[in-house]
Amino acid sequence: MGKERVDKILASQNVGSRSQVKEMIKEGRIRADGQTVKRPEEKYDPETVCFSVDGKQVQVRRFLYIMMNKPKGVLSASEDHFAKTVIDLLPQELRRRDLFPAGRLDKDTEGLILITDDGELAHKMLSPKHHVYKLYEAQCDRILTEKDVRAFAEGITEGGDTFLPAELKLIGERKALVEVCEGKFHQIKRMFHACGAEVTELKRLRIGGVTLDETLRPGESRLMEKDETALLLSRKHGI
Repeated sequence: MGKERVDKILASQNVGSRSQVKEMIKEGRIRADGQTVKRPEEKYDPETVCFSVDGKQVQVRRFLYIMMNKPKGVLSASEDHFAKTVIDLLPQELRRRDLFPAGRLDKDTEGLILITDDGELAHKMLSPKHHVYKLYEAQCDRILTEKDVRAFAEGITEGGDTFLPAELKLIGERKALVEVCEGKFHQIKRMFHACGAEVTELKRLRIGGVTLDETLRPGESRLMEKDETALLLSRKHGI
């Protein structure tokens, strides 16, 4: 990353606005590698420096990768004037500028969603050419059969769109797991609709090699670890 001004670095980490960070420096509240920072224009390498504010260490992260268990009724958007978004659900300590949901889940769909400020990773994760598979659990309004499994495996055309072959595994009379590598509008629901079934419940369980943390209740989120982030772009895992 190279060296950057201390006020810019700490502002990017949600310590405060740049003017607030400058005031903290003036008050002698910020240290870098154990030494009191005297001027906001002092430059450091954010990859190696150890900052502390009021004695509390600040872990500098160039990008944030946040796993959320999205609940129903919440929009996969950065902001909306009329409805609650996934960004609105983030706890204060995880909020910072430029965060956005990477991809979307329908308002009535729940489960794993990634919130980040890393546009390059989000693009790769969502691009069909990278073949990042997503796993969903679907509940339908009729009994599912092996005929549905074969239809998904062969590929489905609906509403003028052709969906690539997908793996469907029956796990109950009306419940199934579905793994797809595309993200077309209402894709899972439209694939079932083409087979004469309507989806009544839908939940995303996995993106790439990252599985939804079962300890997260709907609406809860947590930072992802580096080894988890690397798995986001892994390809097919199978059901």
